[in-house]
This record gives sequence, structure tokens and C-alpha cells, in this order.
Amino acid sequence: MKKMLIGIVVGIISGLFASGGGLLLVPIYTHVLKLDEKEARATTLFCILPMVILTAIMYYKSNFIDWSLGIKCAIGGIFGGIIGGKLLNKISNKYLQIFFILFLLYAGISSIMR
Repeated sequence: MKKMLIGIVVGIISGLFASGGGLLLVPIYTHVLKLDEKEARATTLFCILPMVILTAIMYYKSNFIDWSLGIKCAIGGIFGGIIGGKLLNKISNKYLQIFFILFLLYAGISSIMR
């Protein structure tokens, strides 16, 4: 039940803000569910896929999608995902944590500065 509740809360936040699934799930998986850093990231990506598909359908029905931009970014994202997946195997858990913290700081500061 706890794992389903985590999914519901993260799904709501992801649907509202069009992001946040990974930002929330990775720390939850590592700290609450005690998964290894790499396992947490891989599991997060697997869990996000259904959330993203369903949320995209909802946004599509509301005519909120810029198809030209979305397709171009998706193509770049495919290549970036391949590179990121390969890098994940080569980076230690310690550095993954540091990079994630730096990314969160950057994202938080960028949001405040807008």
C-alpha cells in the first residue's frame, strides 16, 4: 500500500507540474525504500513512463502540446537517454548523489530567479 501511495502522490505532482516524477522518486526510493542509487534511477524511469504517457494524453486532449517542439526535443531526448544510461553504469553512486544534488540546487535556484 505504501508503494502505491507513493505512486499516486508522485503521479499527481507530475501531472500538475509536468515534472517532478524523477525528482521525487529517486530520493524516495533511496531513502525510504532503501534502493541502491542506480537501481532507484532505473526503477524511476520505468515508473515514470506510464505517468508521462497518461499525462501527455490529458494534455493532448486539452490541446496544450506544441508538436514541432515536442518531436524535436523527444528525438534529442532519445539520444540523451542512451548516453545517460551508458554513463550511469560508469559513475559511482557517490558522484551520482553529488550530481543529483547539484542539479536540484540549480533547478531550485532557477525557479526562484524567474
